[in-house]
Amino acid sequence: MKRVPRTRFSLLVLLLLHIFVFSLLPLKIASSPRTQAEALIKWKNSLAIKPSTLNSWSNNNINNLCKWSNVVCSNSTGEISQIDLSSMDLNGTLDQFNFSPFLNITVFNLNNNVFSGSIPTAIGNLTKLTVLDLSDNDIEGQIPVEISRLTELQYLSLFNNFLEGPIPYQISNLPKVWYLSLGANNLENSEWSKFSSMPLLTYLDIYLNQFNSTFPDFISKCRNLTFLDMSQNSWNGSIPESVFSNLGKLQSFNLTNNQFKGPLSSNISKLSQLTHLHLPNNFLSGEIPEGIGLLQNLEVIELYNNSFSRSIPSSIGQLKNLLRLDLRMNLLNSTIPSALGSCTRLGYLALAQNRLGGELPYSLSNLNSLTDLGLSDNYFTGTLSSVLISNWTALTSVQFQNNSFSGQIPKEIGLLKNVTYIFLYQNNFSGPIPSEIGNLKELANLDLSGNHLTGLIPSSLWNLKSLSSVQLFYNNLVGTIPPEIGNLVSLSTFDVNTNRLSGELPVNISSLSNLVGFSVFTNNFTGTIPRDFGKNSPNLTYISFSNNSFSGKLPPYLCNGFKLETLTVNNNSFTGPLPECLRKCTNLKRVRLDENNFTGNITDAFGVHPALDFVRLSDSQFVGQISSTWGQCVNLTNLQMSRNKISGKIPPELGNAKNLHVLSLESNELSEEIPTQLGNLNKLFHLNLSNNHFTGSIPRSLSNLTKLKTLDVSANNVSGTIPTWLEDYKFLSSLNLSHNKFSGEIPQELGNLGSLKYMLDLSSNSFTGEIPSNLAKLSSLENLDVSNNQLSGKIPSSFSSMVSLVSVDFSYNNLTGPIPTGKAFQNKNAFLGNPGLCGDTEGVNLNPCSSTSNYKSSKRTTHIVIGALVVVCVRILFIWYIKSTN
Repeated sequence: MKRVPRTRFSLLVLLLLHIFVFSLLPLKIASSPRTQAEALIKWKNSLAIKPSTLNSWSNNNINNLCKWSNVVCSNSTGEISQIDLSSMDLNGTLDQFNFSPFLNITVFNLNNNVFSGSIPTAIGNLTKLTVLDLSDNDIEGQIPVEISRLTELQYLSLFNNFLEGPIPYQISNLPKVWYLSLGANNLENSEWSKFSSMPLLTYLDIYLNQFNSTFPDFISKCRNLTFLDMSQNSWNGSIPESVFSNLGKLQSFNLTNNQFKGPLSSNISKLSQLTHLHLPNNFLSGEIPEGIGLLQNLEVIELYNNSFSRSIPSSIGQLKNLLRLDLRMNLLNSTIPSALGSCTRLGYLALAQNRLGGELPYSLSNLNSLTDLGLSDNYFTGTLSSVLISNWTALTSVQFQNNSFSGQIPKEIGLLKNVTYIFLYQNNFSGPIPSEIGNLKELANLDLSGNHLTGLIPSSLWNLKSLSSVQLFYNNLVGTIPPEIGNLVSLSTFDVNTNRLSGELPVNISSLSNLVGFSVFTNNFTGTIPRDFGKNSPNLTYISFSNNSFSGKLPPYLCNGFKLETLTVNNNSFTGPLPECLRKCTNLKRVRLDENNFTGNITDAFGVHPALDFVRLSDSQFVGQISSTWGQCVNLTNLQMSRNKISGKIPPELGNAKNLHVLSLESNELSEEIPTQLGNLNKLFHLNLSNNHFTGSIPRSLSNLTKLKTLDVSANNVSGTIPTWLEDYKFLSSLNLSHNKFSGEIPQELGNLGSLKYMLDLSSNSFTGEIPSNLAKLSSLENLDVSNNQLSGKIPSSFSSMVSLVSVDFSYNNLTGPIPTGKAFQNKNAFLGNPGLCGDTEGVNLNPCSSTSNYKSSKRTTHIVIGALVVVCVRILFIWYIKSTN
């Protein structure tokens, strides 16, 4: 190898030294104030929105970096040490952020902005960071493992983003982190077994993600935890004992909305520092441990919607700091312990939807800080004590519904000046509504329905201008609705159905501008509905006047806001046409106009109503035709127009209403053939076209209606034979084809209608031939009528086995032979007009079959035998004579 001269070697060393020195210069330049300023300006320019608060970030101000907004500089270096851009509504990504000039920053806070994109891996170079907060943004992708290089990090929040995938287990190696918030993302199960305990961690939030494993073991080893939120995931299995034995410093423990199961450990008493316990919406079971009463610092207990059973621990009475106790939606089945009255700071008490019973203990009168009290859906009994009510004056909500409370509503309820909700419905309260209820000026919702209340609605009620909902239905209230109802300017729902109220509705109901629902059905109201009702109530969605004695026309403005969803006015004496605005109410769901005296043309009274489910227009005087637009009501399940004067044909478009379950068009003036398109209504279970003028035969397409339970086309002019495919109606319980022009034989396939129960009526047609014996298979049939036809032959004797038959009619045919036996065959009128029938049944006026016919048959047989013997004897004598002569 050629030797390098010493002089040249010295020059080479000097050159390498220069190269090394120059290589360090960029690092120095990369962390200078100027390079930091240039990097921030470049990133600012990449943002979608550049707020005015960052105007100082400018090339014109590049030499005053430490005076820029939202940054903090180091006194020693003049470089940025903290960047805080929280809550500035910034919109952009971190893709253009150059992290290289900021290797020494300690705080990087972008909380509460609209940043998107992923977290750059280069963020792992900021090794001096103590605070990293990217929470409340739209950041997506996975958490980069490079974050685990931030060994000085103490505070890490990635809360409320769209991060996904597992949490890198290396993050648990960050030695100084005390605050870790990863909640409200889409994070998934991680390699929990590789996680290390985090000795300084006091705050851990991983709520609202996609975790669905058992309780991670490493969490119970973080012995300094004071705050733990694992709620709104799908964690499962039991809560490990190590949680209670290791996490003695825990103050807030939240496992809400998961799938934890099994009992709650009695060792919960070891969490002596606990102030907030949130375990609702799980599958925890067993008893609530008595040891819970040893947690003297507890302020909140939420155990609702689990399967805790038996009693409420009396030890809870020891929790003098308890502010909120929520045990609703469990299986608790005892009484309320009197010790609960010792929790005098309690402001919220929810025991609803359990199996608690008995009377309320008087000790609860000590809870004079209560603002919300929920006892609904239990088995509480007894009276509502005036002593209790008078001590609960701070209540804003009273929810005692669905129990068995009895007696009168105490007048002391008028002392609850702050109450906004009173729900006492579905109990056994009796007597009058106390007039003192008029003192509750803040009352917004009053529901006393489903009791035995009597007397008048107190006049003081009409002065409560904050009332938005009044529900007094299913009681025995009397009297009238006074004009003062107009004072309830906030009223949105008024329901007094099923009482004994009377008189006319006051004109003032027309001024209720916030009205949404108005129901007075099943009372004794009379007179007309005020003409302007609805005119000033553009949000009306529910109206019911049914089962009264109203008369006159419906108000023309009834549906003025076109938001009407339910209109029921059936069983009154309304007259005239329907309001024109009804056609434009596209939100209609339910309409009942039946049993009135409406007139007018029905053809265009309705439009296209996509949400309409139920329509009954029966028993009025409507004329006109069935509109083709009914076929566009795609959610219609029930259409009844029976007993009117509607004419024309059934529009074929009606076959497009494929959700129809019930179609009743009987007793109108409809004509022409039954449209084949009705075969498209394959969800139909009730079809009644009777008493019209339909012609032609039953369309073959109706064979698709295999869910039919009732088919009635009686009293028309339908002809042809009975289709044999009717046997496919496996659910049919009633079939009426009477009073038509059917001919031919009764098909034996009708005997395969095994569900036929209520009726098989083929009367008043032109059927011929014999009655098929196969009909005897209809073992559940109660009524059979084949009268007024041209049937011949015998009534099948097997009909005697049809034990369910109640009524039969074979009259006016050409039937012969004996009638079957059984109770149903003892009606003498059932066999009239069939001179060839006979029978011995008592009460049926027929010639006897057995004795007369047997006697004649026997006598005839005797004559034949005697005649035969005479002939034989004569022949024998003749032969003997010939032989003797020879």
